[in-house]
Parts: sequence; C-alpha cells; structure tokens
Amino acid sequence: MLVVALTGGIATGKSVVAQIWGQLGCYIHESDTLAHEFQAPNMPAWKAIVSHFGEKILNPDKTINRGALGAIVFTDMQERKFLNDLLHPMVMAKKRELVEKINREGRYKIFVSVAALTIEAGYAKFFDKIIVVHCDKEIQLKRLMERDSIDRIKALEKFNCQMPPEEKLDFADYDIDTSGSLRQTLEQAEKVYRNLTIDFELKSL
Repeated sequence: MLVVALTGGIATGKSVVAQIWGQLGCYIHESDTLAHEFQAPNMPAWKAIVSHFGEKILNPDKTINRGALGAIVFTDMQERKFLNDLLHPMVMAKKRELVEKINREGRYKIFVSVAALTIEAGYAKFFDKIIVVHCDKEIQLKRLMERDSIDRIKALEKFNCQMPPEEKLDFADYDIDTSGSLRQTLEQAEKVYRNLTIDFELKSL
C-alpha cells in the first residue's frame, strides 16, 4: 500500500482533494477528526488540555470550546507548541496502527493522511509521497474568513502561524494549486491520483 500525506495550509482545499480521491477509491484518514476524538471529555488529551489551560476553555457540557482554545493558541507560540506536542504524537501513533491494519486487510492501494501540519510536526519521512495543496494567499485568506466567519486580521494570525507555502512545496512530490476553478482542481487531483497509482505499482515491485 502506498502511504500518502495530503497537506497544505489552512483553507487551501485539502478536503476537496481528499473527497475526490475518496471517490476514486483511496482510503482517506482525517487527522483532525482523530485529534478531536482525543479531546473528548475525560480522554487523556482532554485532561491534559484542561489542566494546562483551565476550565475557561470548556463549554457548559465540558467539551472543549475550539474557538476559545484557538484564540489562545493562534496568538501564543508557546501555547500552540504545547498543544501540538501533546496531540501530534497521539495522532501519529494511532495513524501508524491504522496504516498497518489497512495494509494487512489489503483492500486499498493508497492510504491518504489529511493533515495540515504533517511537515511541521516532523512526520514527512513516514510517508511514501507528500502532496501539498496550495493557492494564492488572497484567495486563501478570503476562504478562511468566510469559513470561520472572522475578519482579515484574525485570518492573517492563523495564516502566519503555519509554515509558508513555498517552504512546504520544497517537501512536495506533487502539488495541487486550488487557486482556479473547481474543475481545474478536479483535473489536477485526478492527474496526481494517476501518478500515485503508478507509484503504488512501482512500490509493489
């Protein structure tokens, strides 16, 4: 099985590409979903987060208020590092287990891990191929503002927290530019998918 990382900055269109590849038969694993599961009430990550940040980041039902937590970590590098250092190893350990399980089952040729911080977390070498999704900065900021209902200043704070796109591209085996139309993104995603199927065949040899 070919193990692929689909990464890129916030609001660049990773989910769109993942959806396309899922329809083409890839196994899609969303790291954010797993990270949220670890932060459910009374889970180990939840306990560590509440102990560190205090109950001010909780909703009335004891779930973590992502907006309140995000307001802290997107403006404080040390707090962001604490959260990433806590969650990334947990997510990666579970991902490794899942890759082994899916590989043993033999039902998929390509496993796609969707995660914005794959490179920053230091896990690039785990994957056979790295695909970076990117787009024009102004388009990315507009999408982020619309998606999160935030102003430009808040969007820039989130944008500046992540590795610059040009640095991410240095790690890319393939890249997909989502600045254009959905059709153009679809065409690029299908082209990269065809290349990945060839990479799978080469790995199988």
